[in-house]
Amino acid sequence: MSTHRKNFRRQGVAIISAAALGLTLTACGSDEGTDTGAGGDETAEGGKTINLGYIPSWTDGLSTAYLLDNVLSEAGYTVEHQDVQDAGLLYTALAEGDVDMYPSAWPDVTHAQYMEEYGDSIEDLGTYYDNAKLTLAVPEYTEIDSIAELADNAEMFDGTITGIEPGAGLTAAVQDNVIPTYGLDEAGYELQTSSTTAMLTELEQATENEEDILVTLWQPFWANASYPVKTLEDPEGALGEAEGLHFLGTDGFAEDHPEVADWISQIKLDDAQYGALEDSVVNQHPDDPAAGVEAWLEANPDVIPAFEG
Repeated sequence: MSTHRKNFRRQGVAIISAAALGLTLTACGSDEGTDTGAGGDETAEGGKTINLGYIPSWTDGLSTAYLLDNVLSEAGYTVEHQDVQDAGLLYTALAEGDVDMYPSAWPDVTHAQYMEEYGDSIEDLGTYYDNAKLTLAVPEYTEIDSIAELADNAEMFDGTITGIEPGAGLTAAVQDNVIPTYGLDEAGYELQTSSTTAMLTELEQATENEEDILVTLWQPFWANASYPVKTLEDPEGALGEAEGLHFLGTDGFAEDHPEVADWISQIKLDDAQYGALEDSVVNQHPDDPAAGVEAWLEANPDVIPAFEG
């Protein structure tokens, strides 16, 4: 039986109101003296600024943000990065024009609740990957293979599902669909939320000690290859079907940036291409995502369509 989770401190993540949204956005761009407002504002040099908003610990968004940054910067755009810590706040920022783009959204299933609320103020700029999936996972050595087996094995995991951010679509899917569908609430399970980083720390500690742990994961995600984990079968389909990863823009983005919108709509990555991109950004160049993208582009020169601006 696992013991390390008994000392796991639940790190509460405050859900800040939209009125305080500006306090949650941290500019990460390197261009000083630039107007960082959304909507394609003019820079001091007369160029265009595009703000990318994403949750850095969700590394699909981190990877694609720096991919777009690389190409757009080469074409003369100023790219600003906005660090947002909650999915609801990110969609609010996108809908209200506080950021121009969310570079890797899950609007079909995982973030459907946010699209229902904010979709009228958001533009879908295209799907770059079409095989994304929410999962529950355990270490390879754990002797169960299906979510249907969890109810009879609650003691194996101390009745704990180690999750990520409270506002994540994955969190809602597990809490609202998986737990009641498979009777995990009656079996004594509790979904313990905090952050993606905290979940990965728990997963790393458990696998290093060959302890059992039950975590919320998703595909594509570098952790599936970096840790000895296996995805549990979901015979009831409680986590939903595979979905696409989209580039989303604030309302009016395509009108403000028609060339960018057209180029973005052409970007398509398959499993191997996406996996190599995220591995290069997250694992090969963990302290310099821009260098990770540069290395990936050098190894995959024909994957991303050319953009002249």
